[in-house]
Amino acid sequence: MPVQTITKDATRRGSDWLSRGGLRPTRQRLSLAALLVGDGRNRHVTAESLHVSAHDHGQPVSLATVYNTLRAFCEAGLMQEITVDGSKSYFDTNMHDHPHFFWEDEGRLTDAPADQLEFTRLPDAPEGAEISKVDVVIRLRRR
Repeated sequence: MPVQTITKDATRRGSDWLSRGGLRPTRQRLSLAALLVGDGRNRHVTAESLHVSAHDHGQPVSLATVYNTLRAFCEAGLMQEITVDGSKSYFDTNMHDHPHFFWEDEGRLTDAPADQLEFTRLPDAPEGAEISKVDVVIRLRRR
């Protein structure tokens, strides 16, 4: 497979995104940011899928660096981590509150329509605690 290139527009969007999070644009952060947000669309990735994409685009980076960079993006408020089954982490560039579909057969995470989700009541938080966020992952399998 031929190596794909990252466009100048994608690099600019990635740089702007890093600036919004207050992160220094190192070479590796910039190349991963360009892959994540360079086309202007939100996406769900795993560290492994982003690692493969980076290599496909001629950006040699270790898997450990991808994990560390994704964590830094989350800490900067640029992404959110969604954990499925307590062990598999997906990273989402869409920071708005929204539910997800987890396609069990494919191991894939996608956005679910937020306007169709309704909660009539949440349980009270235990004394001394407050609810900070509600994550909704709806598991699907093909019939």
